[in-house]
Amino acid sequence: MGNPQPHLIIFANEKGGTGKSTTAVHTAIALSALGHDVGLIDLDPRQRTVTRYMENRVETARRRGIELPVPDFAVFTGDSIDALDDQVIQMAQGKDFLVVDTPGRDDVFARHLAPHANTLVTPMNDSFVDFDLIGQVDPETFKVRRLSFYSELIFDARKTRAKVDGVAIDWVVLRNRVQHHDARNKKRVGDALMELSRRVGFRVIPGLSERVIFRELFPSGLTLLDKGHLGELGVSHIAARQELREMVAGFALPTQDGTASVDLLGAA
Repeated sequence: MGNPQPHLIIFANEKGGTGKSTTAVHTAIALSALGHDVGLIDLDPRQRTVTRYMENRVETARRRGIELPVPDFAVFTGDSIDALDDQVIQMAQGKDFLVVDTPGRDDVFARHLAPHANTLVTPMNDSFVDFDLIGQVDPETFKVRRLSFYSELIFDARKTRAKVDGVAIDWVVLRNRVQHHDARNKKRVGDALMELSRRVGFRVIPGLSERVIFRELFPSGLTLLDKGHLGELGVSHIAARQELREMVAGFALPTQDGTASVDLLGAA
């Protein structure tokens, strides 16, 4: 079922603490659970968050004697662009999707891969602190004044990619940790995102709320999609699982024959 050139999904944000690795690892596991052949590359050899998550998942499956969907994963420890390209080519063999998690800082390897993405995901917390990464707003009106350096970088990369091979990079801004109790801030950030999206051309989709369960599952490597191995789930856990489904559906990724629908994620 693997494609010669897998759909490349890159999770990139030069700011840390936005839920980037959490959403990357859950996306990779979700696609694996749907029956896709998935590769996952961790570009942060210092923190290794997605790598540790997957190692914990493999160990839990071994310890409990259960089968869990696990993508093929590796951490990049090289020191050159050529080494990265070699690892990407190797990991891409036979895959439908290749997911890349990048460091929460300016990184030469992330910059190199970003223009090659089919889907570029920028997770951000629902605040103007995070919004500043992609655009600057007027402090009085909260209207967008200018693009940030990061937005200009991605905008230029998309134009270059379209000219070179006619591929349009789907840039998705993921709103994580939306504070539902602060309606005024939520509306201001949302309005600014919509204004900037019309200028730059990214899509905005809902991400994951701030829930303790996502941190609690890290030591086991389990996710809320592993329904049969989590015990009894509370209402908040069921809501979080639905958020995962909606996030993956929002990416609007290509489907493969013989794979399950996103609506069935975590249903078994």
